[in-house]
Amino acid sequence: MAYEIDGNTVESDANGYLVEIDDWSEDVAKAIAAQEGIEDVTQRHWDVINYLRDEYINNAGNQPNMRKMTKVMQTTWGDKKVDAKAIYELFPAGPSKQAGKIAGLPESKRKGGY
Repeated sequence: MAYEIDGNTVESDANGYLVEIDDWSEDVAKAIAAQEGIEDVTQRHWDVINYLRDEYINNAGNQPNMRKMTKVMQTTWGDKKVDAKAIYELFPAGPSKQAGKIAGLPESKRKGGY
């Protein structure tokens, strides 16, 4: 499977995850998001995507669990209470896997939850 972005081919594995993390860009993310059924990538989507990329790239391949994501997004968004539901509304197929895919990260082997 591959993504076509502005006349360029970006390779992905059979599940749609990028083969090379360095192939990622915001345009690639938007193309993957559209394929995942997310047409409007909002600032909150970008907050989660950029957080996951930062953790993976700058923290030895760390892929945060849902509890950690909700705590960080609560601080980032300044909301009194951010729960798993709020993040699932952004990434209905599962934040760890769907947001990670859009962020250009390797497929998480995590099953979800805490």
